[in-house]
Amino acid sequence: MPLTDIKIRNLKAKDRPYKVFDGGGLYLEITPAGGKLWRFKYRFNGKHKTLSIGKYPLISLAEAREKHMEAKKLLEKGIDPSAAKREQRLKQAKTFETVASEWWHTKKDKWSPDHASLVWRRLEVNVLPWLKGRPVAELSARELLEVLRRVEDRGAIETARRIGQILNQIFIFAVAAGYCENNPASNLNKALKECKPKSFPAITEPEKIRELLLAIDGFSGSFIVRQALRLAPLVFVRPGELRRAEWMEMDLDRALWTIPAEKMKKKRPHLVPLSRQAVEILKELRPLTGDGRYVFPSVRTNDRPMSENTLNAALRRLGYSKDEMVAHGFRTMASTRLHEMGWPSHVIETQLAHIDRNSVRAVYNRAEYLQERIRMMQAWADYLDALKAGADVLPFRIRAKQP
Repeated sequence: MPLTDIKIRNLKAKDRPYKVFDGGGLYLEITPAGGKLWRFKYRFNGKHKTLSIGKYPLISLAEAREKHMEAKKLLEKGIDPSAAKREQRLKQAKTFETVASEWWHTKKDKWSPDHASLVWRRLEVNVLPWLKGRPVAELSARELLEVLRRVEDRGAIETARRIGQILNQIFIFAVAAGYCENNPASNLNKALKECKPKSFPAITEPEKIRELLLAIDGFSGSFIVRQALRLAPLVFVRPGELRRAEWMEMDLDRALWTIPAEKMKKKRPHLVPLSRQAVEILKELRPLTGDGRYVFPSVRTNDRPMSENTLNAALRRLGYSKDEMVAHGFRTMASTRLHEMGWPSHVIETQLAHIDRNSVRAVYNRAEYLQERIRMMQAWADYLDALKAGADVLPFRIRAKQP
């Protein structure tokens, strides 16, 4: 007999699920917990299938019968009702592009404009052409990995890993927002190629260093840029730390440059002993820029530091290609030669401001090795002067080992 609302309301739960039919394959399934679920049992291409219609009383008896009739009409047209329902659900689902855009807009105000632009550009070029119209709930780890493999295949290993991190963040957002149940991007980077440590082009052979130093002394561009180029090999700090140097950080009487933590890559204050030659360079520059904030100000305004591209551009002007030498290469130059000269690795690494795994020890070492670093920095400056004069480097190896 067909169901009625009164009969449905009087149906009680049992220990096991059971079915009560309305007719034509439409029935209610009563669960042990008391749930009442509308189902349509049918055959398609010779196979038994079941269409879920909804839960009573959210879906009333009349609505269930209406949906039942719609499903039967699809069957008459040779269309599987379950497949049609799944296709409709996917059309209504959030696409990857929509979710990625929502995620990006929630994050971009916390980033710099350049970084925000870079993140979206990476998605726009490397991901969206293949995934933008896909429902985010339907994407699998395999599909995401295929996208990253395309990036790997063109040799952009580091970019592929960064995009993998972006995808992971997007799906964390999607799960939290209820757009999907699982995060298929959580372990993507485990399947990607490992990145080789980045090596900056650098000149390390003594004769080549001599040629570079002589070229710098003959630089015919801006005096400020020339002084920055002359100071760079003497202090071998990161280019960003050099160009943002401020006069208030310089104690020329004590020959010591104190870089505050916020300017350092590892967010720890750093001491740079200044050799006699470094102090001389700064004293020559002070009458020109000493009244301002920055030691090496921008050519356009004294309120900003030198552009991040200035030193590399100056090296290009001297005839050194980006594959031969970059501003960061002065660090590699110093590290290589100082190790060859016999200076202890822990002193060199401390002066390079490389991270110490033991953070307490790192703070202690900053002071513990200062006297050794002062001697090393002066020996290094003398070594560079000797190179320019064409001297043999062997005497400096003996000096480095002396207490």
